[in-house]
Amino acid sequence: MSRIGKQPIKIPSGVEVKVEGSLVKVKGPKGQLERVIHGNIKVEVKDGAVYLSIEGNPSVYNKYYGLSRTLVSNMVEGVSKGFTKSLTLVGVGYRAQMVGKDLELALGYSHPILYTPPKGIEIKAEKRTEISVLGYDKELVGQVAANIRSFRAPEPYHGKGVRYSNEVVLTKVGKAGAK
Repeated sequence: MSRIGKQPIKIPSGVEVKVEGSLVKVKGPKGQLERVIHGNIKVEVKDGAVYLSIEGNPSVYNKYYGLSRTLVSNMVEGVSKGFTKSLTLVGVGYRAQMVGKDLELALGYSHPILYTPPKGIEIKAEKRTEISVLGYDKELVGQVAANIRSFRAPEPYHGKGVRYSNEVVLTKVGKAGAK
């Protein structure tokens, strides 16, 4: 049995969880999310918490148990608190600025990169080298941050590029180290 799947998910005040078959809908102050959970995982809302259980053979469906619980937990946390990913620009002349709701990046190319965030995502660039991606869908926040990072991933010799704030980039020595 999954130890994660057994744990109940407490519903904070202001958050509403509805279950319609295998569809779970979560509504809160930050937004609304819905997701289809695997058919053999039963979701119940009672006493201010969400409980998940396995219907059918546990040895077959146990792999979906903890995953489903984590997905529902992320939905509840997202609509109540939200999620944030921070990015840092490292390199001479690398900078970010907001143009309306779009993000304009200067990353050493001959042209600036203009990135329009999807619906439900807010991007902030208060400092020239710091970017924050905010939203209530954890999966979408992570994907947007990964898309921005992919414009200029950190290179291994000088460490220049777009990196997550907590990311450690190991640099290589280069040609002088071959001796």
